Amino acid sequence: MRISLPAVLVAGCTAALLLQPAAPGAAAEPGPQRRVSAGGGSVTSLPLTGVRGLAPRSTRPFELLGAVWDDPERTLAGGAVRVRTRSAVTGAWSGWHELEADAKDGPDARDGRDGPAGGAAHGATAPLWTGPSDGVAVEVVAGPGGLPEGLRIELVDPGQGAAAPSAARVLPAEPPAGPSAEPPAGHPAPRPGIVTRAGWGADESLRDQDFVYTGPVREVFVHHTASATEYACADAPRVIRAIYQYHVQSSGWRDIGYNFLVDRCGTVYEGRAGGVELPVFGAHTLGFNPDSSGVAAIGTFVTDTPPQELVDGITRIAAWKLGLTDQDAAGHTRLVSSSDASRYPKGTEVVFDTVSGHRDAFNTECPGTVLYGRLGDIRTAAALLQGR
Repeated sequence: MRISLPAVLVAGCTAALLLQPAAPGAAAEPGPQRRVSAGGGSVTSLPLTGVRGLAPRSTRPFELLGAVWDDPERTLAGGAVRVRTRSAVTGAWSGWHELEADAKDGPDARDGRDGPAGGAAHGATAPLWTGPSDGVAVEVVAGPGGLPEGLRIELVDPGQGAAAPSAARVLPAEPPAGPSAEPPAGHPAPRPGIVTRAGWGADESLRDQDFVYTGPVREVFVHHTASATEYACADAPRVIRAIYQYHVQSSGWRDIGYNFLVDRCGTVYEGRAGGVELPVFGAHTLGFNPDSSGVAAIGTFVTDTPPQELVDGITRIAAWKLGLTDQDAAGHTRLVSSSDASRYPKGTEVVFDTVSGHRDAFNTECPGTVLYGRLGDIRTAAALLQGR
């Protein structure tokens, strides 16, 4: 698998600490903790406490990582966490990569953890997809407010996924209505084929077992996963499983944050559980998760061009999802911010294009400049699929 990692964004700093092995006589730091899923995946937690820690070292295999801390209300506050990783394929070390510290994706207050999976949400950086890796080094930049309690690096191995009957792995595409069919009410679009959670190997024991729903979906927010752009499409389920494990086991969310994901071949995947046709409350656009659906393009599209197949996949799922509530994919809708952490203060009414980018609701570059530039094409094509 060819890996194309995001460029390093080096923040200004007041104090940098390369984590080194403990000095002789110092108190021993906590050892790594490993949590294994039924699908064979695992999350290994490496504490970043005090001055102990992570000079370049060998680790258990992993393919995605992120920094996590205890209090979801805390931030790195001007600090940063940078990582280097060692390829398990070539043995080469990467350059330094700064983890994205802003809580761009995330649950709103009513989506807190309350199911049998238990646990509380944590503060976390965005995850970084590294591809098959077996070594890591960490550099911590402390901001003026110091570092949050419980800071740690979480290494995610997606495993082989939970087994599922082949019949449960895909929802087949619905063909467009023929000329002799009775005209449907409103402006529905045909449902694209959708790989189910069983199809990408979700371990359903990880997530909360209850579901939270919002009002009718009136908006689709487009994201990118900030992961490798050039990958074999057969590997997309591994990326999704790793994001799922990071969102649930590391960040403490009830489930994966996105409602749908689309790979470079245009394949659409079910994200958050609860029914693809239902308005499942996601954790993709902080402040505007109500009455919306989040669709994530697997890859990084800041400078890379999204394949046309990926653009077409986003178009199909947006047209279908919005058509269920007769929303014009080329129209506009009004949403009210539910969080001051979004781009708009809580309570602000905002008019969005019905298909918008994450950056329209949050101060972020997501879904990448190049993919964002294709949203107009997506709106036009999705409206045509709706028969408008």
